[in-house]
This record gives sequence, C-alpha cells and structure tokens, in this order.
Amino acid sequence: KIKTEETIKMIDPIIESNGTPFMIVGGQIAYALGIRPNDPLHRINITMPRKGIDPANALLDPNSAFIQRTINVAGVFSIQQDFDSKYAIVPIALMRELTENEEQVSALEIKVLPNTDSEELKIVLNNIVGNKFEVKDRLEQHDFLYKILKSEKAAVYLILGFILLISAFNLFGTLTILIVDKRYDIITLSNLGADISLIKKIFLIEGLLISLSGAIAGLIIGAIICLLQQQFGFIHVAMQLTDFFFVITIVFVIGFSAAWFTSQQIVKRQLPKTRLS
Repeated sequence: KIKTEETIKMIDPIIESNGTPFMIVGGQIAYALGIRPNDPLHRINITMPRKGIDPANALLDPNSAFIQRTINVAGVFSIQQDFDSKYAIVPIALMRELTENEEQVSALEIKVLPNTDSEELKIVLNNIVGNKFEVKDRLEQHDFLYKILKSEKAAVYLILGFILLISAFNLFGTLTILIVDKRYDIITLSNLGADISLIKKIFLIEGLLISLSGAIAGLIIGAIICLLQQQFGFIHVAMQLTDFFFVITIVFVIGFSAAWFTSQQIVKRQLPKTRLS
C-alpha cells in the first residue's frame, strides 16, 4: 500500500537506512517465525514468483522462476489480531522490485485534514476514479470489527438497564418508607385542601429527584474519569455525548416508572389510613 507523504517520512528511517532495506512485521508473524529484531544473524528470505515466466524454463531452472531477497527485521508492530497476523511493512522500492511492477498499486491510503467531511470526499473521489475502483473510509474498511464493537456497546446498555431495573427496587423501598413516614404530613396536606393527585405528584417528583440526582452524579464522575484517562492514558477510551444521552434516558424512564408506580399505589393505601387516624 502507498502511504501518504507524512506517513512515509515517519516510517522511512525505520525500514530503510543508507539504502539498506528493513522490514517491520506483525507481532503474530514474528512469534510464528521466531523473529528477533535487529539481529544481524537472523535474516528473512523473501521469495516472490516472477511474472511471465515460461513454464518450460521454470522446470529446467526452478530458481529462475522466483525473485529472492534477504532482509533484516528492524521491529515488530502490534495493532490487532487481523493486522498482526497478515502484514509486514517493507520499502516500496523493494516491493516494486519483488513484484516487477513500477507503476501499479493495490491500494492508496489518504489521510485527510481534521474536520474534513469524509462523505463529501468519498463522493469526489468516486467521481474521479470511476467504477473501476472502490472508495472506503475507515469504518467501511473494518465494518465487521465496528459491528462487533456496536454489538458490545448494545450489550453494555442492556446490562446497564438490568442493573438500573434492579436498583429500581431500592427506589420502591425508599419511596415506600418515605410515604409511610410522612403519613401525618399527607393528612395535613389533605386537610389543607390538597387532592390525591397533588400528593401523588409530590412523591413522583421526589422519586425523580432521587433517581436523577444519582444519575447526574454518576455521569459527572464518569466524565471526570474519562477525561483523566484521555489526558493521562490510563485506559484509551472515547467519550461521546450520545452515551450520556442514552444513560440519562434509561435512568429517567426506569426512575419515572418506579416513582409513578410507587406513588400511585402507596398513596392510595396510606391516605385512607391517615384520615381514619
């Protein structure tokens, strides 16, 4: 693959020095082949079939059917399993020599500037290269990986929902105890003219305040931890506003349902008792 000029400048000092080519291999390839980087006695032999070789000549002289080069390994990279087990980086001049191809490339990678509209750029590139080439952004190149990550994210939200559903029972208990404890206040409000709907609304708001205050405190703490991780690199994570929106929505729905159900049932039961007492 052809890299951008900036990427080439970063890699060139590693894979080529004073005209001598070097190779950087994936971690799993290095493990499988027992590669030791920067060991002058441990070199890699690269064999590539020649183009347009006559089969008859290849049978008479098998060595003429292949191009062979020996190269030292300068380093090992580790990104993810899909890359570590498949790819090795060599100077493009060496690759052109091995493939006997000075012009054609298998792929062209383009690095865009920040805040670039990738969708608009794809349309422009498609108009330039036509239908014979395929233009993909980073997500489309690794669509299977991102689908797995999205599935994991959905599973996390599902687990979070179950955790909040379980915690809703604590909210039931808290509101029940609160309503029972405030039964004399309920009768006082009733005697002052407050109807049952107003009393229910009071405890509903109370339940929402309990659930949302906990959610907001948790989101603030989570945001601080994410910012610290992004700044100091404890764990590489990406913070998105949509995650905060989904979390607060789940908390609101479950908290509202718990508070509404509790206020409807308990107030009905407590109000007649407080009036009789």
